Amino acid sequence: MTKDVYQRLAEHLDNLPAGYPATASGVELRILKRLFTEEEAAIATDLSMMPETVEAIAARLGREVSVMAPTLEEMSRKGLIFRNSKNGQHTYMAAQFVIGIWEYHVNDLDEDLIRDMKEYIPYLMKKSWTDRKTKQVRVIPVAQSVNAEMTVTPYEAAEEVIRQQSKIVVAPCICRREHAMVGQGCDKPMEACLTFGSAAYYYEQNGLGRTISQEEALGLLKTGEEAGLVLQPSNSQKPFNICMCCGCCCQILKNMRTLDQPALAVHTNYYAEVIEADCTACEICVERCQMDAITVAEVAAVNRDRCIGCGLCIGTCPTDALILKQKTNEDQYIPPANTVEAYINMASERGKI
Repeated sequence: MTKDVYQRLAEHLDNLPAGYPATASGVELRILKRLFTEEEAAIATDLSMMPETVEAIAARLGREVSVMAPTLEEMSRKGLIFRNSKNGQHTYMAAQFVIGIWEYHVNDLDEDLIRDMKEYIPYLMKKSWTDRKTKQVRVIPVAQSVNAEMTVTPYEAAEEVIRQQSKIVVAPCICRREHAMVGQGCDKPMEACLTFGSAAYYYEQNGLGRTISQEEALGLLKTGEEAGLVLQPSNSQKPFNICMCCGCCCQILKNMRTLDQPALAVHTNYYAEVIEADCTACEICVERCQMDAITVAEVAAVNRDRCIGCGLCIGTCPTDALILKQKTNEDQYIPPANTVEAYINMASERGKI
């Protein structure tokens, strides 16, 4: 039987580094049908993650440039493919589903799409996240948890990442927005996703967020820390984004929280430790922890299998009974040098290259 265009698109997306695995229920096809027309699905299936000009794509597909140019532009504006703009010229490439197409729909969600995604994301997380060595994001500690004796590399410090950026756009958190739309939201800040570089220009041009200064971005980091949000940059030494995430809405943290050993499913170089003599069993740290890693009896105790090293419990301890510890050198995770290397690693681990 000939595969329909949505099946071909689903397989194409699954061949990209982050994956888009098939399910028995076919929910992944329902999602694509909500987002793509048949023509858009056919075009997206023929794009790779190498940026191409309109002319190159049109020639390869045997189409007229005059037809392809507005079609590709509209698809990129709809968040179905990625558009890069440089020196007044646009190039286009495939977008991964997560992180990518899904996040690009933060401003046009509806309850049917949200329902399908709630069904699909746990399966996606299992097949294309927890089962894979290289993840799309990592966890770095909040600034207040880092002490002066630590040697923290620039890519592990959100403030240093921000100071290296010339273009920053802040966007709403799609996870908190989708939960709010179905009456399951929280009171955490909505503006919590920072994007940089070409991704920032894409977000700005598509009306997905607003441009901010380094100073405002640093202020948002502080607000996020006070609100108890986990910092998750993309998994490279030159991240293209930093998301500030809560354990109740974030689809990554929410699904990791269900695991017996969340610490094994995340890239982190830190863990929290209790100074028992200083602990008063106040349980503030229990409220701050997004992974249920801390329990309190006579004193607090940290379950290393659950601690993801975010540092949120450190700064709010009234007796300084919690400290952030670095893992030993042999257990340190060194992120890929850049996003391209990260994607190559992910694709290789999935047998796609």
